[in-house]
Amino acid sequence: MVTNDDGYAAPGILALAEAMTSLGDVQVCAPYTNQSASGHKITLSQDIRYHRCTIGKDIHALAVEGSPADCIALALLGLVEERPDIVVSGINRGENMSQDLTYSGTVTAALEGAIHGLPAVAFSLARADADDINDYALAAQAAKHIVGQALERGLPPLTILNVNVPAVDCADELRGIRVTRQGVRDYRDKLVHVGENLARIGGQAPTGDTDELGTDLWAVHRDYISVSPVHLDMTAHAIMADLAAWDLQVG
Repeated sequence: MVTNDDGYAAPGILALAEAMTSLGDVQVCAPYTNQSASGHKITLSQDIRYHRCTIGKDIHALAVEGSPADCIALALLGLVEERPDIVVSGINRGENMSQDLTYSGTVTAALEGAIHGLPAVAFSLARADADDINDYALAAQAAKHIVGQALERGLPPLTILNVNVPAVDCADELRGIRVTRQGVRDYRDKLVHVGENLARIGGQAPTGDTDELGTDLWAVHRDYISVSPVHLDMTAHAIMADLAAWDLQVG
């Protein structure tokens, strides 16, 4: 099952879907329009329209007028006839690292797959200007290898892989693949007033600590592909004992 958050017509999902055809039958279920930074949104209070279509050379697709997580939920609840073996999301235009994961529709679509009991992998390319399918060729090649390994070896329950591919021009510039942990972003958002009672979030692109060894930011900054295992258990286990020692009471 292939999905994304840039929309079913984006070049990244076509590159990914075509790469996945070498691993098995491909089903595409993706947003009808761009749903970047939609997070883990599920639509419960309204009907969701979907369209049957094709992408590329007759790859059958469903274009859903909802979020990336909606796409996976609808598909796995019965919108597609055959339950997939794995959910593969991307290839996103732009990286998804560190705290980006909470915003990313690409990543949360994979997390929705994990909630439904499937292994899932999210792919992002660290190029915001990637507008042609050829821009995604190296990332698609990496996706074929990594997804093949995930199908063969499996993933633990409620766990996905978040993969970020650096913006290198060719495979010779790629330094390899590193298993990483989440780094720490520095967001530089700014409130922008655009009219009376009208505002938007602007500012500069986020940065982050690229010197901390072993993080996704460190790896991609040094032209490695970053592979981060991500688990849906968001409990801060390290502070549970300290929290239990608080004087927590009612009244």
